[in-house]
Amino acid sequence: MINVIRAIRLSLVLALILGLGYPLLITGVGHLLFPRQAEGSMISDHGRIVGSTLIAQSVTSPGLFHPRPSAVNYAANGSGGSNLGPTNPALVKEVESNLKATGLRGSQVPPDMVESSGSGLDPDISLANAYAQVPRISKATGVPEAKLQSLVQTSAVGRFLGIWGEPYVNVLQLNMAMQSLEKAK
Repeated sequence: MINVIRAIRLSLVLALILGLGYPLLITGVGHLLFPRQAEGSMISDHGRIVGSTLIAQSVTSPGLFHPRPSAVNYAANGSGGSNLGPTNPALVKEVESNLKATGLRGSQVPPDMVESSGSGLDPDISLANAYAQVPRISKATGVPEAKLQSLVQTSAVGRFLGIWGEPYVNVLQLNMAMQSLEKAK
């Protein structure tokens, strides 16, 4: 009987430490070391929150840059990929549909323009994806392509530590810069 009481006591102590203490400690450290990220990296425009730099949002306006397609319709509460394999007819159909929506063909189409990310919420696109969208945006807004290409280049984030990953742009930040550019016209 004494062992049962000890086991219950140990379970309660560990539940408090690991179920309450540890999460509170990690949350506090996160807020201390990374306050912006811990609060969701929210971006505001004139005092109104317009989105997060960490989570993609659906953009359908022809005058703005579009994020990667989402397997979860940009629902942050249910993030995840489609888990469809490369030979799955549903994936092939989805990619063909996304390809048709771009209006581009062949080698002009960057993979991240037609394939969803693993989370379905990737807020970043490749430079090739952004540059491929420039003609559509220029046509919709009247902003010269050269100015849009320059905007993409100045918004680009390089490789991590100059070594890992590929350069990319954050769609929300790029679209906010795009809207500022339009207002300045």
